[in-house]
Amino acid sequence: MNDHNRIDGKDGKTWGAALRGIDLASVKFAYRRYASVYDLIFGAVLEPGRQAAIAAVNVHPGQRILEVGIGTGLSLPAYRKDARVIGIDISREMLSKARQRVARLGLAQVEALLEMDGERMAFADGSFDAVMGMYIVGVTPRPASLLREMQRVCRAGGDIVVINHFASQHPMLRLFEGAVAPLSARIGFRPNLALEAITGIDGMELEEIRNINLFNGAKLLRFRNRPPAAALRATMLSEGRVASGL
Repeated sequence: MNDHNRIDGKDGKTWGAALRGIDLASVKFAYRRYASVYDLIFGAVLEPGRQAAIAAVNVHPGQRILEVGIGTGLSLPAYRKDARVIGIDISREMLSKARQRVARLGLAQVEALLEMDGERMAFADGSFDAVMGMYIVGVTPRPASLLREMQRVCRAGGDIVVINHFASQHPMLRLFEGAVAPLSARIGFRPNLALEAITGIDGMELEEIRNINLFNGAKLLRFRNRPPAAALRATMLSEGRVASGL
């Protein structure tokens, strides 16, 4: 079913209204403006989510971790020193801030910071042990497409962690989010993205969902990548873990 035609069972409206209004050009423009003040505006208020997301997966030595939408790199110091972290973002201005942070703090765990669209990544299938998306699904033009691409580059059995503000179930807050939604392209994110817009993707097994804090209404979702059998077998063949004649 097309993402833009699915129904939000809470209010009977299509998700199309919440998904329209953001494109790459508007996102780049918004975050070009945010780059110089992003840490001041969003640093402290979103820090609980960043810390919770990293703590959820950053537990094993030597993991290769991708963070989609790295922004100014606020999360980078929290990763283990023995991790191998790659960050991507479509905003070169935000990436410039992230690179300055890496150089200033000597963050050896950061392998690369790359300008790249999260919906069309250049990485091979199964490249990462874990894939993170912090406050990014409400920014991307097609949230479900982003999740499927995150799934593609995550190894079978790996973790995919998403943190985002989702549409509130409180009637007054929902009304406010709906009123602000037409400004999505200007402010650079959707305030009323339905949680259901990124769940139910084949092969992404939702293992955990929890509130991060009451202030910004964010939720943490942790998925286990369980790709369909055909995709899993292709991965195993490419790694030489099964015989091609089986």
